[in-house]
Formats: sequence, C-alpha cells, structure tokens
Amino acid sequence: MEDQLKKLVLGLIGYAVQRDIPADTLCRLSNITMDGLLDDSSPLSQKQLSDLWLNVIHLSKDQLFGLHFGESLQLSALGIVGEIIKTSETVGQALTVAASLTHLITTAFKLEVQQRQQDFIVRFVPLLTDWEESVSAVQTLDLLMVFVIHELDGLMLKKIKPLAVSYTATIADMDEFERVMRCCPETSVVENAIVFDLSYWNEQIITANYELQHILLQKITPKLDMPALEKQTLHSRITNYLLANSYLGIVSLEDIASNFNVSARTLQRKLKEEGINFQQLADDVRKTLAINYLKEGTYPVKEISYLLGYNELSAFTRTFKRWTGITPGSYQKNYN
Repeated sequence: MEDQLKKLVLGLIGYAVQRDIPADTLCRLSNITMDGLLDDSSPLSQKQLSDLWLNVIHLSKDQLFGLHFGESLQLSALGIVGEIIKTSETVGQALTVAASLTHLITTAFKLEVQQRQQDFIVRFVPLLTDWEESVSAVQTLDLLMVFVIHELDGLMLKKIKPLAVSYTATIADMDEFERVMRCCPETSVVENAIVFDLSYWNEQIITANYELQHILLQKITPKLDMPALEKQTLHSRITNYLLANSYLGIVSLEDIASNFNVSARTLQRKLKEEGINFQQLADDVRKTLAINYLKEGTYPVKEISYLLGYNELSAFTRTFKRWTGITPGSYQKNYN
C-alpha cells in the first residue's frame, strides 16, 4: 500500500492552498518538497511533520486547522478507506478495520473500538506521554476524531450525531468544536473518545455510495496540482470542496465559511465580488452531481435524488427539468 501519511500530507497541503496559503511557501518552511512527497522510498521525519503543522497554523492563523482539515477530508482522500470498504459489511466491522490501520497515518495515537450494552465507543489512545505538548499530535487528534464522524456519514449515507464526545485537554473555542463534532464535548476528562448509539453498530455500510463517489471524484475533481490550485478563484475552490464532500449532501454556507476560517458575511461578499452567490454555486454543484450520477446509468433516480439531498423525488424532478428541459429519468434513458 502506498505511503498513507504522505497522502494525508498532500491532502493537508491541498487544503492549505484552498485557504490561500501558497504551497511552495508552506513546503519550503517545513523543509518538504513535492518530489519527496511523491516518492514512497523516503518517509517523512517527525520534525518535518511537526514543522508542517506549526507553519500551517501560523500561516492560516487558525488554531483549529486540524479540526477543519478533518471536516474537509473526503473519504477518497485516504487509501485505507478502500481497505475498510473491501473488508467490511457493517459499521462495527468498518470501525474495527479502521482502528487496525490507524498506524499507517500516525504514530501518536491508536484507536480502540468497544461495543457496549447500549452504545459503542471509539477511543483515541495517546502513544506519546507528552502528546498535549506536541502541536502536531493535538492537531492529529482533532483530525482523527472529526474524520471518524465524517467516515460514518459517508459509509451510512446519513449525518451521524454522536451521543458524547470527551476530550482530555481544554478547548479554546467550544462553539466551533460543538459545531464540527455535532455534540458539546466534555473536557478535562480521562480519555479522548466518541460514543455512538448502538443502533448504528450492525447497520450495513453503503459500499455502492463509496464506489459512486470514487468514480465521480476521479472524473470531476482536478488532480493535485498546487500551482493550478493557487490560481483558482474562491468560487472554484468552494465548488471543489462541495464536490469532494458531496456524500454529505450540500454543505451549508455557515459550515463552508467556518471551514475557510471566515465569517458567512465575508464569504458572501467575496463571492459577490466574483459575480456569484452561494446559492447559485450550490445549485451548479447539484446539477453537476446529478448529471454525473445519471450518466453512470446503474443508480435509480430515486437514490440519486436522495444523494443530492432532496426529500421528495418530485422536487428533484422539477429542479432537473428546470436545468435541462427534460426529466432525470428521460435524461438517464437517453444518455445510456
């Protein structure tokens, strides 16, 4: 399997570029080269990784960069998700497999998954005695915790809300943690953990949705070309973010703004300067997704409607007819 840590770092740099941080500056300050990241024969040093986190926090002015990066990280960004899909049928199995693969992306924590009488818990166990003094370890913990929640979203095709989140350290911005974790974290406790309702444990994972997303992202998401990413407009970067996270439905303006570390008002103003608003942008993304899903030809229109966040098939049909002049069923039939 390819170097998953380097793949994660490439994703981190790509996300930093989306946040207006020049890739070459970030790499230079962290003593990292793009050629080195693409070469699996030379692993990253702990100093390089630590410097990368320190520099990206400094340049972004975002102390919660790991949290926001985890929120933005699509399922296909890590090859280990493919391994989870291939070897799992239920949520419980998927999390157990994920826990066994955590060492591929970090040596700072291990995951322990335990099924209990009324719930199940995912523990993030530190492997470093002084991890709270390490910026990279703290950021990695935030990333892992929110990624577990988003992984379940994608595997189950629904937005999961934990029963409880516990965090051993103090939290500077509780409101932001609660927004991303979807649960008010308990702090200064004995373990880092997320508790989920037991009803999810034996739920079947939706492998077809992952496969569909993988195909879609290969077709319409640009390759990781840092210079090209740096030249993108804000609405292009937001479009790419929405496409990459399309398994969650269309993300709200407020969530996008928080992920880009600006206010919703500032984001709208910047989009207006580019001649577009968020609703138009989200509508364009839905249209792109709908057309690509229908072109695959193997997914029922009703399922596609649900994937796009429509509660009623009739609402999707009306909207698609407004976009194209024909119904989604007719489009799928004519294309194939």
